[in-house]
Amino acid sequence: MKFVYFFGCGFADGNASMKSELGGKGANLAEMTSLKLPVPAGFTISTKVCLDYIKGAGTFSPELKAEVESAMKKTEEAMGARFADSLNPLLVSVRSGARVSMPGMMDTVLNLGLNPTTAEALAKKTSNPRFAYDSYRRFIQMYSNVVKELETHYMEDAFDSLKKQKGYLEDTDLNADDLKELIETFKLIYKKHIGEAFPDDPYEQLWTAIGAVFKSWNCSRAKKYREIHSIPNEWGTAVNVCSMVYGNMGENSGTGVCFTRDPSTGENVFYGEYLINAQGEDVVAGIRTPKTLLLLEKDMPEVFVQLEEVRSKLERHYRDVQDIEFTIQEGKLYLLQTRNAKRTTQAALKIAIDFAKEGTITKQEALLRVNPQDLDKLLHPTLDPRAHKQVIAKGLPASPGAVSGRAVFTAVEAESWAARGEMVVLVRDETSPEDIGGMYASQGFLTARGGMTSHAAVVARQMGKCCVAGCSSLNISLSNKSVKVAGIEILEGDWITLDGSTGEVMLGKVETKNAELSSDFATYMGWAKEYRKLKVRANADTPRDAQYARSFGAEGIGLCRTEHMFFDENRLPVVRQMILSKNRAERKEALDKLLPFQRDDFVGILSAMEGFEVTIRLLDPPLHEFLPHTDKDMMTLSNQLGFSADEIKQRVKALYEANPMLGHRGCRLGISHPEIYEMQVKAIVEAVEKCRSQGKKVFPEIMIPLVGEAEELRWLKDRLIKIAPQIPFGTMIEVPRAALTANKIAKHADFFSFGTNDLTQTTYGFSRDDSAPFLRVYKQENILTEDPFAVLDQEGVGQLVKLACELGRSINSNLKLGICGEHGGEPSSVKFCHKIGLNYVSCSPFRIPIAMLAAAQEAVVDFKETA
Repeated sequence: MKFVYFFGCGFADGNASMKSELGGKGANLAEMTSLKLPVPAGFTISTKVCLDYIKGAGTFSPELKAEVESAMKKTEEAMGARFADSLNPLLVSVRSGARVSMPGMMDTVLNLGLNPTTAEALAKKTSNPRFAYDSYRRFIQMYSNVVKELETHYMEDAFDSLKKQKGYLEDTDLNADDLKELIETFKLIYKKHIGEAFPDDPYEQLWTAIGAVFKSWNCSRAKKYREIHSIPNEWGTAVNVCSMVYGNMGENSGTGVCFTRDPSTGENVFYGEYLINAQGEDVVAGIRTPKTLLLLEKDMPEVFVQLEEVRSKLERHYRDVQDIEFTIQEGKLYLLQTRNAKRTTQAALKIAIDFAKEGTITKQEALLRVNPQDLDKLLHPTLDPRAHKQVIAKGLPASPGAVSGRAVFTAVEAESWAARGEMVVLVRDETSPEDIGGMYASQGFLTARGGMTSHAAVVARQMGKCCVAGCSSLNISLSNKSVKVAGIEILEGDWITLDGSTGEVMLGKVETKNAELSSDFATYMGWAKEYRKLKVRANADTPRDAQYARSFGAEGIGLCRTEHMFFDENRLPVVRQMILSKNRAERKEALDKLLPFQRDDFVGILSAMEGFEVTIRLLDPPLHEFLPHTDKDMMTLSNQLGFSADEIKQRVKALYEANPMLGHRGCRLGISHPEIYEMQVKAIVEAVEKCRSQGKKVFPEIMIPLVGEAEELRWLKDRLIKIAPQIPFGTMIEVPRAALTANKIAKHADFFSFGTNDLTQTTYGFSRDDSAPFLRVYKQENILTEDPFAVLDQEGVGQLVKLACELGRSINSNLKLGICGEHGGEPSSVKFCHKIGLNYVSCSPFRIPIAMLAAAQEAVVDFKETA
C-alpha cells in the first residue's frame, strides 16, 4: 500500500479524483502540478496514515518513514536545495487537508526546518537577514502553539512588548537584530512552559509537526465542524509537506487569496486580497489590512497577468469557482492551493445558472451544485452579521429564521400584546393546539420541551415562523411571568431574540435582515420543477397557508389538519359544547353549528388550491385537548355554556388518558363518535358543491387517521362513502401494524399517506415531545447519527414505508402513495421517497423549494446512473 504521493516539476503521483486518499488540498496540488502550473514541490501523506496514527497511539511505521525519506529526496532535487542542510537549506510547510474543505479547523506549521545554523545559511543565501530571522520567529511561534499547544498570548505579549520598547508601530519595523533578540526571548518562553529546549533537529521538527496535524483531526473545533456539516469521523485528514516559498522577502514579494468569481454575490469578477512582504497567516489572522486584488495590477503587473491566466485555466478545468492561495517570491508567482470556493446561497444560485448558460455545465449539473437545505437561508429573515449578540441559551433549531420580540408566557398575552402593535415571542414549556391564536399573533416561539416534530416546531414551520424548541435550560414561571436562564431573569415584555437556524436564544433586540428572493431563485426552481419526478405538496390548514404554498410551487395539499380549525375563538365554545354533550342528539345539535364553519374553511382551502388535489384529514387529536384545564378557564366555560363547573371537571377527568398519543384519537374517535366524521365529510361535500357552482375545479381527498386494522378503515369508509360517493378515501399509515398489513388495508383505500412523525414515534417507542434531551446525548455518543424525528430513519421506519408501498400496490396497482410527516421537507428523506417510488411528498410551505430541489437532484442522479 502506498502512503506518500510526490508532486513537483510537472509530475504528480496523484490527481484530483483521489480526494479520499490525498484530501482535497493534496489532490488539487497534484492536479495543478500536472497542469504545469507553478506549484512548489512536495508530497502528501495519505488520510489512511492519519487514522492509523490516531488508533496506534501516535506512532509511525518504518514503511512510512522510508516513503517520506524518498519523497523528501525528490522534493530536494526539484527545488535545488536540501532539507536540514547547513549551506543551502530547504524549508517546508506542514499542512492539513481533509477530503472536503474545513477552513481553519485543523493545524498548519510553516517555515519548518529552521535552527540557528539553517537560519544563518538562509540569511546568507538570500542576502536578506531580516527575512531569515522573521521566518525563524514565525516558525517558533507556530510550532509552539500547534505541536506543543502553548497558548499564543505568551509570545504575542513578548512581541508587543519589544515593539513598544523600540517605539515601533508595525511588525515590519523590526530589523534583523531585533528579530534575533525576539527569537531568544521566544526560546526562553518555550523552555519555561514546555520544560525543554526548543528542538533544533529539523527531522524531529518534521515528525512531531506531522503528528500534531494528524491529531488536529480530533481537536474540538474540527469535531464540532464535522458534526455541523455531517462529515464522517472516519475520513481523516491528509498531511501536505510542501516546499516553502516566501512572501516576506521584501517589496517584490507577497501573499494573497483570490476567488475566480465573487463568493458573496456570484458576479463574474476577479475577487480577492493580498499583502506585500507577508506570509499567508498574516492575511488570515488580520494582523495587517490587505489590499484588494485589483491593485496588484499596479503593484506587480506581470504577476497580475499571470494570475488572471491561472484564474481562467483553473475555472475551466474544475468547472467551478475556485478559491486560490498564492505567494509571490521576488516577483515569481507560486500556487499553494486551489479548491471549490465556499459561497453564499444567493451566489451559489447565480454561479450555477451562469455556468449552465455559459455552457460550462448542463442544467442537470447546475441542479446538483446547491445544497437543498441552504435554500432555507433565502426564505427567512436572518440576523445581521454585524450586530452584537449575547447568547444566553441554546435549544433545537426547530424552524428557521431570526426574530426579536417581547417575551410573553401565554397565548392570551401574545394576542393581547400583538393587538397593541407589539412584536412578541411566545415562551412556553410546550405549546398545545389551544395556543394557536397566540402562536399566530407571535413572531416566533421558544419552548423548554419538545423536539423537532413537537407541536411548536410543526406549527412554526407551517406558518413560516421562527422556533427554538427543547431549550431545557429554561426555568419558566407562569405565576411570575418570567423565565430564568444562565443566571438572568427575563420578565414579560423584555426583549429576546431567536435564531431558528442555530437554536440560539439571545438577550435583547438583535437587528435582522429580511429575505429577498431574486430572479435567479425563480429560474433555478423552474429548472428543479422541470426535472423532478416526485410531486411536492404542502401541509396547509388555512387558505392563507395554501396561498403561501402555491407561491412556492406547491402541487396540491398532502395534509390539511381539520383540528386546527376548531380552535378559533368563535368555534371553540361550540366544540366544547359538542364534547360536553350528554347524548348523541345534543352532540348532533352542536355539530350542526360547526358544519357551516367547516364548510367555509374547506371552500377557502379548495379554492386557494384550485386545480390540485387537497387531502383533508378528519379529526385526529383526543377530545381532552379542546377542554380547559384550569379552574379559571372551567368557570369561564361554565358561564358560556350553562354547564356547572363540577360537570366540566367530571368530563375532563373522564377524558383523561395516561398516554393520549396512543389513546382515544384518530379513527378510534371516529368509530366511537361517527357523527363527528359524518359532519366533516358533509362539510367537504357542500364545499365542493359550492366551489364547482362557481366554476372552480377542485379535487378533495378524505384521509382517515391512525388506522392500524383494515376493519377500522372499512367500517368508517362504508358509513362515510354514502355521504361522499365521488370523493377518494384513504388513510394515514402511522403505526407499524398498518405498514405490516398494508395489503389488507389497501383493499379499502385509494391512497396511503405516511405520517412519519407518528410512525417514527411508534416504531422507536420514543415520545417526539419528550425525547429531545436524551436524543442529544445519543448524537453526542454516536448511538444515533441523526434525530430520527428530523431525518427519516431509512433502516427502520423507512423499511416499514417501503414494505407498505410494496404490499399496498400488490393489491391495488393504482394506489397513490405520499408522505406528509415532517420528513417530507428534509432532503435525504425526500431522496429516499423518490427511490421507493412515492407519488409525492408533502411538507410545510416554506420547505417546498427544499423538497423540490432534493427531488430534482435524485431524478438527475437516477438519469445519470441509467444513461
